[in-house]
Amino acid sequence: MNQSSIPTVAVLLPCYNEEAAIAQVIAGFRSALPGAIVYVYDNNSRDRTVEMAEKAGAVVRTERMQGKGHVVRRMFADIDADVYLMADGDLTYDPKAAPEMVRLLVSEQLDMVVGTRQHEAKEAYRGGHVLGNRLFTGLLARLFGRSFSDIFSGYRVFSRRFVKSFPVLSEGFEIETEMSVHALELRMPVGEVETAYGARPEGSESKLSTYRDGWRILKTIGTLYRVERPVLFYGTIGAMLLLAAIILSIPLVLTYLDTGLVPRFPTAILVTGMTIVAVLCFFAGLILDTVTRGRREMRRLAYLAQPGPA
Repeated sequence: MNQSSIPTVAVLLPCYNEEAAIAQVIAGFRSALPGAIVYVYDNNSRDRTVEMAEKAGAVVRTERMQGKGHVVRRMFADIDADVYLMADGDLTYDPKAAPEMVRLLVSEQLDMVVGTRQHEAKEAYRGGHVLGNRLFTGLLARLFGRSFSDIFSGYRVFSRRFVKSFPVLSEGFEIETEMSVHALELRMPVGEVETAYGARPEGSESKLSTYRDGWRILKTIGTLYRVERPVLFYGTIGAMLLLAAIILSIPLVLTYLDTGLVPRFPTAILVTGMTIVAVLCFFAGLILDTVTRGRREMRRLAYLAQPGPA
């Protein structure tokens, strides 16, 4: 790829205690993208990550608020570039895939290219994480209509349009899910490139907790679905309440038809309350859908205010 065709490429590496790998990661991306500026954002490392990154020639900055989401928010706010490449600083992602990912973004005028991970070593990608990725990827596709092959990949290339229109509300590892939904909801042109995924070097430990972060990701998907699909979210709740109310009311109606009496007043009151709440849910969904459309229009305008990849 002709690097002169890209005015500025920024390689963004969020890091926490990556002393064992950071120098190799920086060298790999500087070799793969000679014209790029490599930024390392340290997230309160307690080892020699900062020192090793500075020696390797990266621009080193610090984000004190702990969590990958906070780091990404700071990186996207601070850095001005035409193309942004984000990867973890643990040597698991292959820098050799970077030129193809950047080329695809620029040549096809895309806003995000995801590096879908292909691994051979079992220690590179634990079985529980593989299963969780498949389940959450399928759930995202079912809820939002579309998805990616690997929604949790931290290896991504973005256009300036994506970065400057992305609000970054997440705090931790659920940031990749939020990125995926942002692209899907604004109907951005996106792509995927297969990339090798390797095991961490000795001395580097995974910061991802299978159950804790899995629960946070599930909550994030639920929250995003509630915010972005209020009619379906509240409509489903309303439909379930209305169905339960109908089932409970059947004996009351039959008794009333036979005797002209309503002997179960508590049940009748419960059915009435459930029906009212169901109707309120339907209307809440419709009202919030109007709000969501307005927010989406504002994000779309912020997106269009930035120049596309050229």
